[in-house]
This record gives sequence, structure tokens and C-alpha cells, in this order.
Amino acid sequence: MIRACAVADLPLGEALRLGGPAPIAVFHTEDGFFAVDDTCTHQDASLADGWLEGCFVECPLHAARFDLRTGAPTCLPAKAPVRTRRVVITDGAVYVDAPVPAVP
Repeated sequence: MIRACAVADLPLGEALRLGGPAPIAVFHTEDGFFAVDDTCTHQDASLADGWLEGCFVECPLHAARFDLRTGAPTCLPAKAPVRTRRVVITDGAVYVDAPVPAVP
């Protein structure tokens, strides 16, 4: 698990991007916090830069839309799902189940 941010640092309706070899997007929705691999499966675009509506995010490049709960695309042009990541809230912080980057 990696620490993404403090709960208070990610307002409702907002997203943040965790960098790294496999970037992750973390979203704060009315239904809670969700995390998915940040790159749209249709074309290389950051989903953290997309539009959030409920538990869905729309890619800013070609309007592919993904369900944050399952990672499934809900419309074209995306056909493949994005990988979802487990999110845990502990002691006022948001943690994401993701590999810890190796230290060189």
C-alpha cells in the first residue's frame, strides 16, 4: 500500500495523479474514494485530467468513459477496462494498493 494523500487534501469531485512507472489516478466521489490506472486504454491520456460524474470518469482526449468501481468502459472508443486499485482510508489518509516504487 502506498500513501496517496490526506483525506482533507482531496476535495469531493476532484482527482489526483500518482506518478511512477505505472501512474494511478485517485478520485473522491460521493460514493467514496476510488483508484484506477491513470492511462486511458484507448489512447495515452491521463484519466485524472478527465471529467468526474458520480462513479464515472470521462477521458479528456476522446470522451471514453469508465466506471471507477469496476474499471469497465461504458462507451466507445475504449474497449478494454482500466485496472482498479483497492483504496483504504486509515487515520485520515488515503492509501492505494499499488506496488511500492523501487529505490535505486
